[in-house]
Amino acid sequence: PIWLNEKMFLKKQLLDGLSRIENYDKKKIKFLFPEHHLSHASSAFFASPYKKAAILTIDGVGEWSTATISVGEDNKLKILKTLNFPHSLGLLYTSFTYFLGFKVNSGEYKLMGLAPYGNPKSKQTEEFISIIKNNLVDIKEDGSIWLNQKYFKYATGLRMININLWKKLFSLDKRKADEKIEQSHCNLALAIQKVTEEVVLNMADYAKQICNSNNLCLAGGVALNCVANGLIVKNKIFDNVYIQPASGDAGGAIGGAMSAYYQYFNNKRTVNKNDKMNGSYLGPKFSSKEILLMNKKYKATSEKIKDFKILSQKVAKLISQGNVVGWFQGRMEFGPRALGNRSILGDPRDMDMQKKLNLKIKYRESFRPFAPSVLEENVNDYFEINSMSPYMLLVGEVNKNHKKKLPKNYYEIDLYERLYIQRSNLQAITHLDFSARIQTVSKTTNPRFWTLINEFKNITGYGVLINTSFNVRGEPIVCSPEDAYKCFMNTEMDYLVINDFFYSKKDQKNTDVKNKWKITFEAD
Repeated sequence: PIWLNEKMFLKKQLLDGLSRIENYDKKKIKFLFPEHHLSHASSAFFASPYKKAAILTIDGVGEWSTATISVGEDNKLKILKTLNFPHSLGLLYTSFTYFLGFKVNSGEYKLMGLAPYGNPKSKQTEEFISIIKNNLVDIKEDGSIWLNQKYFKYATGLRMININLWKKLFSLDKRKADEKIEQSHCNLALAIQKVTEEVVLNMADYAKQICNSNNLCLAGGVALNCVANGLIVKNKIFDNVYIQPASGDAGGAIGGAMSAYYQYFNNKRTVNKNDKMNGSYLGPKFSSKEILLMNKKYKATSEKIKDFKILSQKVAKLISQGNVVGWFQGRMEFGPRALGNRSILGDPRDMDMQKKLNLKIKYRESFRPFAPSVLEENVNDYFEINSMSPYMLLVGEVNKNHKKKLPKNYYEIDLYERLYIQRSNLQAITHLDFSARIQTVSKTTNPRFWTLINEFKNITGYGVLINTSFNVRGEPIVCSPEDAYKCFMNTEMDYLVINDFFYSKKDQKNTDVKNKWKITFEAD
C-alpha cells in the first residue's frame, strides 16, 4: 500500500509540495535520486577524515541492495559489489529480533544487549549457531550470504518469518513482548550475534582485499552493531575505521546531500584529521530567553550558575553521591546516541545504579546495559580498546585492573541474579561479559561534557560517567527545554541542568507537569 500510494509517485509529491510553498517553473526544477546504499556510503566516506577508503554498508534493504562494498577517493565514490534482496544480514538479524519478542526495525539494539546474557560455553548456544548456519543462512568466504526463504516471509508475506518452522527448528515458541526472558532466549540472542559478527568480519576482510586501502568507512543499520564494529578494530583488519554516527536511514539525508555536492556538482573535497560531523552536535540549541519562558510556563524553580566550573563541580559532586542528573547542553545530537548534550548521567561505581536507572528513570527492561563516557586521554586506564570511539559505536572490554573474580558457576546462576553480581569497579557500565559500549569524550569536541567528567575524576579518581539518552522507554530523546523538564518531572531523576540553569527536584512546587505520552511499564 505504501508503494502504491506514495513511493511510486515521489516526484509528483515533491512537485506538489513545492507548489504549496510558492509558484515556480517546473522546467527549472531538477531532482536527484541517490540510491539508498549510495547515500549510506556517501554519508560515511565524504564525512570521514580519509582521502581514500574502502566503504562497507549493511542494512535491511534499500531498493534491491542489502549490502555494498565501495571504494571512495577524493570527491568520487564507486560501488564495486552488491548483495541483493532477499538475502540480507540486516533482515536476518531483524527476524531474530521479532522471534525473541522485540519490535522489528527498532528493537535490534535490545537483541544486541541481550546477547551477553547468553552462555558462550553452553551446548545449547553451540547448537543454535549450528542450526542457524545449517538451515537459515549459507555464509560465503567473501561475506555474502544466501538465506533459505523457506523460513522467511518478509519477501512474500506480512510477517518476518514462518513462525511454525522456527518453533520446530529451535524447539522454542516465539516470545511475546511481555513474557519473561529465559536463558534459552539469551542463548539464541548470543547465537545470532556470533553469526552476525562472522559475516561482518568476512565482509570487512573482502573489502580490504578488493579496495586496496587501509581505511574503512561503515554505514547502514548494521553498522550500529557496536560489538561487531569493535571486533573489526580488535582484529586490525584496517589501520583506521570510521563509522557514520547516524548510520541508520536518517544519515541517508547527509549522504544524499554530500553525494550530490561532490559527485554530481564535482566540488572539491578537502580532508583533515577530524571528520565533518562536528561531534554529531548538529541539532537545535536554545537560548536563555527560551529557557526562562519555559520556566514561567511551568512555574519551574531554577538557579542560574554562570560560572561553568562551579556548575560542573556542583553536579559532579551530586553524581558522586548517588544522584541521577538530566544533562541538557547546546546543540542536540544527530543520530541514535546521546553524546553528552541530551544525556542522563550517573555514577558508574554504584552497584545499584543500573537497576535504578532502568526501573525508576528509563522505565525499561532491567537487563538493558548502560554506556560509559570516558575522558579520551584516560580510556585505556579503564578499557581494552585500541581506537577512539567518539560516537559510542565501538565495544571494548573493561581492563583487568578493574575486573572482579566471578563465581565458578557464573553461567549457571539465574540471569536476573547474575546481573547483580559484582563484576568490576565500574559495575553499572560493565555488561555480563565484561564488555562496555564506549564513548571517548574530547576536550576539543565537547569541552563542557569533558569538564564535567574531569571534575568527577577530581572527586572520585574515576574519569568515567554513565551516559544514557535523555528519554524514557517509548519516547524520543528530548529536544527542547520543555521536553527535558517534563521528562525530569515525570521520572525519579534528582537534578536537571539545562545549559546554565540548575534544577533540584525537591525545589519544584508545580508537580502537576505531565508528559503528553502516557508512560507504561511492566516489570520483568
